[in-house]
Amino acid sequence: MTGAGTDHSKAPGRGGPAIVLVRPQLAVNVGMAARAMANFGLDDLRLVAPKNGWPRTGEYKDVAEAAASGALHVLDGARVFATIEEAVADLTAVYATTARERGQGKPVLSPETAMAAWAAPIRSGERRGILFGPERTGLGNDEVTLADAVVTFPVDPAHGSLNLAQAVLLMGYEWRRQSGDAALPFAEPELSRPASREALLSFFAYVEGELTAAGFFRPDGKQPVMRRNLRNIFHRIGMSEQDVKTLRGAVVRLVQGPRRRTPEGG
Repeated sequence: MTGAGTDHSKAPGRGGPAIVLVRPQLAVNVGMAARAMANFGLDDLRLVAPKNGWPRTGEYKDVAEAAASGALHVLDGARVFATIEEAVADLTAVYATTARERGQGKPVLSPETAMAAWAAPIRSGERRGILFGPERTGLGNDEVTLADAVVTFPVDPAHGSLNLAQAVLLMGYEWRRQSGDAALPFAEPELSRPASREALLSFFAYVEGELTAAGFFRPDGKQPVMRRNLRNIFHRIGMSEQDVKTLRGAVVRLVQGPRRRTPEGG
């Protein structure tokens, strides 16, 4: 079942780095990782020695699919490998994600830097992948040695452990940004054109006239400053034609009082 914001008329995204989950333990995390991948157009999911095997059946399958929230094309397309070496054999470069310093002399990259470096090679057809360790322990040191560089996240050191799917989500987001496909899915609609200067000045004149009649501009010596302040409030809003009409109508109604009810059919 997919959630709000899903456009079923669009084809799922394809490409990007392979996501390699090493010895994942929980079906729910695999499903959530698949969902995170689909959020950002990734589709190459590789599982290394998943606990209890894969694909799962019965309750385990139901849990994974529910957590995937509609990203079944990623989940169903997942490939299973016995070792990391087999999972990365066709890749030209590998990153290892970790929350701990490993003392291996490898470059340490942020997600942004890591994905920026890979955008061009992957677009040109190279296959590259990111390793994520098991939920409880993360990647082992020997597993990190298989990677070209380490990617870590600028988390609060007092609470530095990320959920597996959260880590996948962060990398997917940065891939989307750095690959040049980061346009927002929608923008604020322009429902009305900006108000013309003529319309604004007419509105100001009307409002200021009614405020003068109501005794708002007191004392008289402060009237010029009060007028400027009032106009600047409206200028900061950046009013549209519809804004001017709506505000003018509201002031008219305040000045004239409630409309008389028209008899039905009158």
